[in-house]
Amino acid sequence: MNSIRRLCLVPPFARNASSASAEFVNRNPRNLERIRVARKPDGYHLDNPGRKFWHKLILTSSNRSVTAQLVHYLNGPVIEVKSSDWALQKQLYSTKDMCAYIGVGQVFAQRCLEAGISEMYCDIQPTKGGKIERLIKEVRNGGIKLKEPEVYKKPHPWDKHRPEKPWEVTEE
Repeated sequence: MNSIRRLCLVPPFARNASSASAEFVNRNPRNLERIRVARKPDGYHLDNPGRKFWHKLILTSSNRSVTAQLVHYLNGPVIEVKSSDWALQKQLYSTKDMCAYIGVGQVFAQRCLEAGISEMYCDIQPTKGGKIERLIKEVRNGGIKLKEPEVYKKPHPWDKHRPEKPWEVTEE
């Protein structure tokens, strides 16, 4: 009788706690980047600046189309949107005009958010009132930050400023 009463008082998730494995394996390869702990490649001090990123926005313009790519520093292109893609091309008058740049920016932002990427590095300096500026504006309006957060560095005991740990959630 006492054993039955004890089982009823223990919540169901705690009953199987002893049989559950204490080891957790995270199979998400980008998890360390999301919590800002992964290493960013620095390159050499003589290299051109702009090599310190996890994800980077690259725009390529050819004679016939516009391409926006999200490139991972290790694995290469992750997301690619072209104005010559069939679904996008059917909605456009031309694959090189201002509307093509705006459409590529909107679709690129949507695909990035669907893939779970909301921050990337962008070193493109657009001209005022140009097509590239409109594409970047549409990417920002789509909910993408064009600046990656800094890597979390563990503070020393004597440091005055202690940054918040990105893996701890503080609710108020």
